[in-house]
Order: sequence, then structure tokens, then C-alpha cells
Amino acid sequence: MSGETIFTNARVVTETEVFDGTVVLRGPAIVAVERGRSRLAAALDLEGDLLIPGLVDVHTDNLEKHMMPRPGVRWSARAALLAHDAQVASAGVTTVLDALCVGEVEHADQREQMFREGVAELRALAPRGLLRAEHLLHLRCELSVATMQESFEPVADDPLVRMVSLMDHTPGAGQFADVERYVKRNARTLGMTEAEARAYVARRRETRDRVRDANRDAILARLAGRPIALASHDDRTEDEVAAWHASGVRISEFPVSLVAAEAAKRHGMAVVAGGPNIVRGGSHSGNVAAADLVARGLVDVFASDYIPSSMLASALLLHDRHGIALPRAIATISAEPARMVGLDDRGRIAPGLRADLVQVHLADGHPLVRQVWREGRRIA
Repeated sequence: MSGETIFTNARVVTETEVFDGTVVLRGPAIVAVERGRSRLAAALDLEGDLLIPGLVDVHTDNLEKHMMPRPGVRWSARAALLAHDAQVASAGVTTVLDALCVGEVEHADQREQMFREGVAELRALAPRGLLRAEHLLHLRCELSVATMQESFEPVADDPLVRMVSLMDHTPGAGQFADVERYVKRNARTLGMTEAEARAYVARRRETRDRVRDANRDAILARLAGRPIALASHDDRTEDEVAAWHASGVRISEFPVSLVAAEAAKRHGMAVVAGGPNIVRGGSHSGNVAAADLVARGLVDVFASDYIPSSMLASALLLHDRHGIALPRAIATISAEPARMVGLDDRGRIAPGLRADLVQVHLADGHPLVRQVWREGRRIA
């Protein structure tokens, strides 16, 4: 039939099973998922490769990395977005929530400028169909910054915003709880002596104590009743998790301790872990290993964090090393993150859903993304 695309001879990964089959698309949607091989001459032979749903990445700092490829080195925001878009698409990501930092800790970070330019370019390019993946916004609100609310307001009502995380990267909190470790690791990066770095930490902590609670309350009030996924970030203690849950937050993103992840699950919160953590075999900051969380059944979603290709790799590690069934493993990077941010039209291979699909060849156990389709159109 005219307008149909047929993929056959594929190992189709649905949300519940894996089978040799055929998937039929009509325009942007999946219209049939069948067992067995199509005999139609027009069917595209996928040569026994996996056919999985397009990946949904709810947190990536990758756009910021392209906008500032070296400390203090700025790149064109449009060129950075196009390069980032090509990279995520080639990793099998068909929906990406670009995680942009709201609130500039130090002017030298240039994050306020990157935030404004990143949002402007998304608004300019996405409606024109110039991006391969679908790009949405994840706003990383830095609660320890005095000007955070001022930065947040211009995008508070933007329809691109699907997720907001409430962060506190002050030395002595969350990911950077060990102040001595922070000082020793970052004094050189900050271009300071250790004494200067300690003074910097003291300033950060003073500002945080002054503005954090007011910033938190303002963001929660601003978003109350809206269909935006709310996440805490770098949770460390049971008390932190309980407080976030009581305030209406339902996602614990990148908990840094086993205790926090267990508390999140007890409260019915979804837990997001970073793909690089499990692929590398541990946290780059010395916090809890994602593999330990997986072993206890505490992870619902994997996000790329800062390496787009880590998503697919992490899901296959769940299957190969942790004995998790392939449909469940793939769901951590497709169906589950889609549900988390209210995108119920994608993330699964089923009739009536968006034709976001990825052909994956396993080369000695390593995933090779061969082709990617978004809404039935090939993008990589």
C-alpha cells in the first residue's frame, strides 16, 4: 500500500517480549507489529538486527559541552546545537530533553549566556524542522544562586519545558558533600590557591543559606498544578528525600547514596541514574555506583547525563551483566523515561504509537546503531 514502510527480519523488542518479526509504518505512526517475516518485495530487510524504540533522554548536558568545548572557550550556539543534535540522533535518541542550567554560580561559567542562547536556538530551529531528534527542555534550577528566579521566569511558561530539576551544587551538599575533596580537586580548575578556594566555598555556602529555601519555594509554587515532571537532584539522605516527596517532587535524579535511592523507592519516587556511571563501573565523583542500585532493583530510568551513547550501552549492560530481560532493560531508556515526562505517544513498539525506531547491530556484544527513524522519517 502506498505510504507504508515495512521493516522485516528484525529482532523486535516490545515492552514485554523479543521476537523475530515485522513492523509496518504508515506516515509517522506504527500501524502493525507482526511475528514472522514479510514476503513483500518492498519490505526492508534488517538482517536479524534488533529493532528497538527510539531512546528518550531526560537529562543530557551535552549541548552545554558543545557550546563550551573547553573551559572559557565559547562556540557558536547554533553550530553547537546542530552538532549536538547529530550526535544524539546517531546514538539512537529520538527525543532529548536538553538539560540547561538556570542560575550562574560564577560569571566565568558563562552558563547564563549559554542558557539564553540555547533556548533561543531551540525556539528558532525546532519549528522549522531543522533538527533530527525532537528537542525539549529540562531546566536545571540551581537553588544556591541568588539570581536563579530572575533567569527562570522568561522560560517558565515555554511549552518546550517538560522537566525541572531542583539542584544544589554548593560544596558541602549533594554531589560535593566532601568539602576537602572539592577544594583539592577544584582549586586548580578554578585558578585558585587552596586558601582562595576555601574562601570561595565559604562565599558559596553563605549565599546558599540565604537564598536556597526561597528559590525552592518559588519554583514549586510557579509550577504547581502543571504537567511538568519535577525532580530532586543528588539526594544523599533519607530526610532530604522525604522533604522533596512532601513538597510534591516525584523523581529522584542521580541519588548519590544507596540510602537516598532506597528512600526514594519507599516513597514511590522514580529513580534516574546516569548511563556513564554504569558503563564506567562507578561514579566519577566517588558516589554510589549505579550497578549497586541496579542490583537492588532501585533504578527506573537511565539518562545519558553527558555521553549520549551511554544510554544504549547501559541498557545492554543491564541485560548482559545483570540478568535483566531485554524488554525491561530497553524500557529504562525508552518507555519509562517517556512516561516519566508525560510523553505517552512514544517509547514503545506498538500500533498507534509514533514510529520512533532504532536498528541496532551487536558487534561482539557492542551496540552499533545502524539506522534511526523519528516519526517514520530516517534521521541517522
